[in-house]
Amino acid sequence: MPIIEITDITAPELDIFARLTQAQLRNKLEPEKGIFIAESPKVISLALTAGCTPIALLMEQKHISGDGAPIIRQCGEIPVYTADRAVLEQLTGYQLTRGVLCAMKRPTPLSAAKICQNSHRIAVLDGIVDSTNIGAIFRSAAALGMDAVLLTHSCCDPLCRRAIRVSMGTVFLIPWAYFPHKDAKITTFLQEMGFKNVAMALREDAISMDDPALKAEEKLAIILGTEGDGLKQNVIENADYTVCIPMAHNVDSLNVAAASAVAFWELRKR
Repeated sequence: MPIIEITDITAPELDIFARLTQAQLRNKLEPEKGIFIAESPKVISLALTAGCTPIALLMEQKHISGDGAPIIRQCGEIPVYTADRAVLEQLTGYQLTRGVLCAMKRPTPLSAAKICQNSHRIAVLDGIVDSTNIGAIFRSAAALGMDAVLLTHSCCDPLCRRAIRVSMGTVFLIPWAYFPHKDAKITTFLQEMGFKNVAMALREDAISMDDPALKAEEKLAIILGTEGDGLKQNVIENADYTVCIPMAHNVDSLNVAAASAVAFWELRKR
């Protein structure tokens, strides 16, 4: 494997780590040509184990024979670009918290219908745009019993660098997919897949999360809405259940990532 010392941070082969926007990396028109960036040895290893194809590594010099060595062995014959921390920060524009980045090919998108077939509990994200929230929700979904995650097309990309890092690589551990098309009616699609819809919303007629009726359902889709406005009215009206988390001390709600963890734990398949 070639170890390449960086002498010119403007070199075009380094564009994937420094100068391509997230939209350019993603390549929406041709997803199979898209790229994502995984950060830290642990996250990169999870991505490799999940079958993602590495393109190039960027790492601090001290990691070549340290934390990055097992990753280099796993990646095979791809270029490893290296420099000291100051040069890498100048190149990427941010501090590499774990000193190792890997550019990878985006995996083939999964079908929403296919991942629903054998699932009993799924998380549904509608218009959640903050990458930190996306990453945290994926981590909770993987840890707390969700079988899969479905996203509307207005959600933040789960394979953006920050979402991957916050998720601690769990975006590679739990199946996820986008709804079939941008205008897909969430509740109708889920009901056709055999799920009862649980709209997480602050409504006077909402039932408590520990309601026995919820736990008795064979297949539940837990729908979480945007950070500011929550779920759209038509989603709530067409859901099978509207559910809220009981609050104390006059607190009106939790952050969507925190709320997801509570909901996933309470509504997991027992």
